[in-house]
Amino acid sequence: MSSLPPCPQCGSEYTYENGDLLVCPECAHEWSAQAAKGATEEVRVIKDANGNVLQDGDSVTVIKHLKVKGSSLVVKVGTKVKNIRLVDGDHDIDCKIDGIGAMKLKSEFVRKA
Repeated sequence: MSSLPPCPQCGSEYTYENGDLLVCPECAHEWSAQAAKGATEEVRVIKDANGNVLQDGDSVTVIKHLKVKGSSLVVKVGTKVKNIRLVDGDHDIDCKIDGIGAMKLKSEFVRKA
């Protein structure tokens, strides 16, 4: 198949080049090839409660008591979490907390240690 990107409007894979533009034969949408390259290179930036940028492998500290859903356990303020992993979704941090296990946290409840 071709190496051209699919149509951003309808998702059709049958796009073709017409000069400097890419054209979709199904919905007649036209867009520039440079705009298609720039749109695919979006980088999601995840920040902690203080606005510091988080990265995979960082250590963070919990800034609020967090109840663990489905149990009576609580993650207390000041709990240090090492080696976080950033993921997509509502809870954007995957981590392992000693005494509790694997958890997902929201970045708004942590600060970079």
